[in-house]
Amino acid sequence: MELGVALMGGGLLLAPLTTQPWHLYLTIGVMVGAGSVCLGYSGQSLYLPNWFIRRRGLAMGLAFAGVGIGSMTLLPWVQHMIEQTGWRTACTAMGIVVLAVLAPINLLLRKRPEDIGLLPDGDAVLSASSAKPISNIVDPDWAGIDWTLRRAIRTARFWWLSLGYFGGLYIWYAVQVHQTKYLLDIGFSPGVAVWALGLVSLLGIPGQIWLGHLSDRVGREWIWAASCAGFAICFAALIALKYFPTLPLVYVMVLAQGALGYGLTSIMGAVVLEIFQGKHYGSIFGTVMFVALFGGAAGPWVTGLLHDLSGSYTLAFAIGIGVSGLSALAIWMASPGKIRAVAGQLHRIPARAGAGR
Repeated sequence: MELGVALMGGGLLLAPLTTQPWHLYLTIGVMVGAGSVCLGYSGQSLYLPNWFIRRRGLAMGLAFAGVGIGSMTLLPWVQHMIEQTGWRTACTAMGIVVLAVLAPINLLLRKRPEDIGLLPDGDAVLSASSAKPISNIVDPDWAGIDWTLRRAIRTARFWWLSLGYFGGLYIWYAVQVHQTKYLLDIGFSPGVAVWALGLVSLLGIPGQIWLGHLSDRVGREWIWAASCAGFAICFAALIALKYFPTLPLVYVMVLAQGALGYGLTSIMGAVVLEIFQGKHYGSIFGTVMFVALFGGAAGPWVTGLLHDLSGSYTLAFAIGIGVSGLSALAIWMASPGKIRAVAGQLHRIPARAGAGR
């Protein structure tokens, strides 16, 4: 996390000194981009799931809702600063904020509660006379394996996870990158197009929190499927808008994308951890996310390419619907609930002695 702070803060502070295009590629593109990966969903998912078990989804939903809150508060300030003083001053100010605020906060982070003598969920340390908690392990044979990256990549579950995450980021960025241009192309005003994109982020805040909480009750697979369904509805609404360009359809598209689709982030870390929990979880999750990043790159590129070849987004958005279904299917095939049950499903497994989690 501190590496992410250094990269992002350094990139923002160095960017105003640029005199050549490649300087910007290095500072904003490489340094800030790499720093955002370390500080964003991927970085936080390496430690946050370790601190919670019963309310893991809710905790991650609350944490990642901060992205939407930050976008709503910081971006207008940055935009105002750019208009008043220029982008170089804005970059310098953001670099100072990153180093002054995030650096000390991240020094307080610990990867696991056990590292400082605590237990997940704030539970009290068990004494010899304490009743042992119910285990959430459904498949003790699988959970008992010391999962390394090498072992993990030899399993079908790892590749189903990778496919599901590839598809998840494909659909996320395919619509996010092209949505505004598409709305402008079919005749909506710039105000509506920009408003729609902003409202998606706003709706993502309660969506992530609620779906994260719900995943602790019904299971991660259901919430991943619901989020993919949200993106599928979003793509379908975008296609329909070409023929019926009305504001109610825009509302449907925005609501499905923000309130449902953005729920993917609230369970990304939990799904992998509940299948491959162990001391090598970081390398396994990092590899899954590495595959997922290719989906995030492929979504906008394929969508743009198909638009250029056909002169329309219809085929690209239809493929987005298919990828949404494929991603949902992949996570069902990986089936984290068959390895470890969420808190709301513990009644479905036999009570066993021990606290294996």
